[in-house]
Amino acid sequence: MSTRRDFLKVAGGLTAGATLLVPVETALAADAAAGADAKAEVGGGAVTEHKLPELSYAYDALEPHIDAKTMELHHDKHHAAYVKGLNEAEAALAKARAANDFASVQALSKKAAFHGGGHALHSLFWKVMAPAGKGGGGEPAGDLAARITRDFGSFAAFKAQFSAAAVAVEGSGWALLTYRAEDDRLLVLQVENHQKLSPWDASPVLCLDVWEHAYYLNYQNKRADYVGAWWNVVNWAQVQKNLEPLLKPRS
Repeated sequence: MSTRRDFLKVAGGLTAGATLLVPVETALAADAAAGADAKAEVGGGAVTEHKLPELSYAYDALEPHIDAKTMELHHDKHHAAYVKGLNEAEAALAKARAANDFASVQALSKKAAFHGGGHALHSLFWKVMAPAGKGGGGEPAGDLAARITRDFGSFAAFKAQFSAAAVAVEGSGWALLTYRAEDDRLLVLQVENHQKLSPWDASPVLCLDVWEHAYYLNYQNKRADYVGAWWNVVNWAQVQKNLEPLLKPRS
């Protein structure tokens, strides 16, 4: 299994200030499915050519909760821009290493963290949604449901906390359901932009994009309405799959 350290090596040498808080497998699997290649830069080390993953459903599949035009623009323009920005930043870092010229490393590392976080979080976001009634919506079952009840008191309490976190994100960002291996707990966290407020010891299994480009065409400034509608397309089976490889082995 890939490790967080392995991902950072592939990612072109991000500095300690770069926080990509997603299951490593999500970003790597998205790139692999899209045909990403690792290319060698002479003297600068290996660089991955990240690719935009395809959606597993049509643009209009999540309607009326998320409209087709928003999905098209969100995936084809915004996510694609993060992929492009990440590739550019990592290629520039490789050139800097090859030239032994590190004056621009701070700026390039910030760019790689921002665009890398955007690519990875979006790759997870598309997967944790499904058409309402066809895998999307409802409530979780099995181990995931039991863990949510254990860690939040009830599904209703979790949903209320997650919704409040999403609505209250300052500016642009995300709400996350994460797993912290240290104490085997699920947590709700906020992220500003794609990488700020991101602790290293928790891995997301569910994320909600609350950048305005995710909802403004249909919901305008009514973020709370968008958050409320989004629950109808959450793919709980995928969330369970995201959680399973992160769990501690049981003795």
